[in-house]
Amino acid sequence: MPEGKKILLSGTQPSGRLHIGNYLGALRQFVELQKTHESFFMIADYHALTSVQDGGKLAENTLNLAMDYLAIGIDPEESVIFKQSDVPEHMELAWIFNCITTMPYLMRAHAFKDAEAKNKEISVGKFEYPMLMAADILLYETEVVPIGQDQKQHVEITRDTAEKFNRIFGETFVLPAPLILDEVATVPGIDGRKMSKSYGNDIGLFADDGEIESKVMSIVTDSKGVGETKDPETCTVFALHKFFSQNELPDIERRYRDGSMSYKESKEILAKNLKDFIAPLREKRKTFERDHDRVIEILKKGGAFARERAQKKMADVRLKVGTTLY
Repeated sequence: MPEGKKILLSGTQPSGRLHIGNYLGALRQFVELQKTHESFFMIADYHALTSVQDGGKLAENTLNLAMDYLAIGIDPEESVIFKQSDVPEHMELAWIFNCITTMPYLMRAHAFKDAEAKNKEISVGKFEYPMLMAADILLYETEVVPIGQDQKQHVEITRDTAEKFNRIFGETFVLPAPLILDEVATVPGIDGRKMSKSYGNDIGLFADDGEIESKVMSIVTDSKGVGETKDPETCTVFALHKFFSQNELPDIERRYRDGSMSYKESKEILAKNLKDFIAPLREKRKTFERDHDRVIEILKKGGAFARERAQKKMADVRLKVGTTLY
């Protein structure tokens, strides 16, 4: 664990498998950030209860996400990898924040407004989600929260909550700053829309060769054949080449424009390059699949470290709010 560096926290819900869009958009940057920050990578299993309400599935997803973190290069010797549920102080602090937060304020949250606009039934957990997220961040004196541009409100709500608590009870919490991750061009799924597991258009980050070939060959294209010029700017296959075929990109673009490349050949090149990219990640993950005890120990160690840090902060919070008598 690096010392004298800014504290960073990021949480990911164990709600399903990771895909290459997740990696390109955030995860690969986490691997670099752990070298320059004191980093906490939280598996947000309590948050996941808003969508995953099957105990066996949540436990399986949690273990899988821990293995995913380790396989991509999150180093437990440099970073803290832990389960949110191993630190009950998250829930305690969230309740305290609930008590100083108004319903109209929480009704401004994007997730709530989006669900309301779609006439979805909204659970209390979904409504209070931002307060638990604020607790996640503020428990660890977090200074930096890596997010995408569309997630800025999460940090804004956390800062507002910290400021309000500090104003009522006295200076207690550090105000975290968002670290907007480098913009990555939208990674398209096999149907051309943004890659998302909810759309079912994703390519798994640890997919086997058969899945990669099947998914790539099913990417939607127009009907132009060999000999016809093709527009690389509107082609989903070419958009993925930008990430995985960079050395060959000028030649592929030239052949698109002069009509000498078929979509079938383009997909075959992409499939090969994707397999070359994914294979070492998949093999590293298999080492953890064969040693679940090692993964569990990493989670236990991370949880113990995180809880010790959280307990120190909560001792101060309890004193400030008046629940400490002895």
